[in-house]
Formats: sequence, C-alpha cells, structure tokens
Amino acid sequence: MACVSDVRHVLVLPDRDAAEEAAEALGERFGLREEPQLVRDALAGEDDAEDAQWLVVLRDEEDRLDPAELDAFAGEWDGWREEP
Repeated sequence: MACVSDVRHVLVLPDRDAAEEAAEALGERFGLREEPQLVRDALAGEDDAEDAQWLVVLRDEEDRLDPAELDAFAGEWDGWREEP
C-alpha cells in the first residue's frame, strides 16, 4: 500500500478577486486545516496583470477532498481544477 504524503490540488481561476474569494470559501466549505496558497500564473508572453490566471494550491495530505467536488467548486468562479 503506497503512502502519499504530498497530495495537492490546483484550482485555476480567472483573476485575483476570484482566487481570494475561492480561497476563503474553500476553508469554510471543506474545513481545511491549512490556508490555500495563491499563485499568480502569467500567461506565456504576457506581462500585463490583466492577462494572468490565478492558482489556488491546497494540500490534501489525508486525501480527503473529492476532485469532482473541487472541480464543481472552481466552476462557481469560472475556473477549473487542474489534473496532476
């Protein structure tokens, strides 16, 4: 039986406001023990902040978060869950 100690989920969201709102709501809805990390992901060749996606990275060491639920959750902010 394999033990996975560093399971991560990455939600891709269209802008910073959506990422901040989603990160806050994630904790409330899923009872996260650790704050999700927000990461700005500039699109290739673009320097303008308007052309950036935001990533919400959350650790799930106990593998208790349902990927389908996270995908639906990200969809509420016009985003998606990135497959590992």
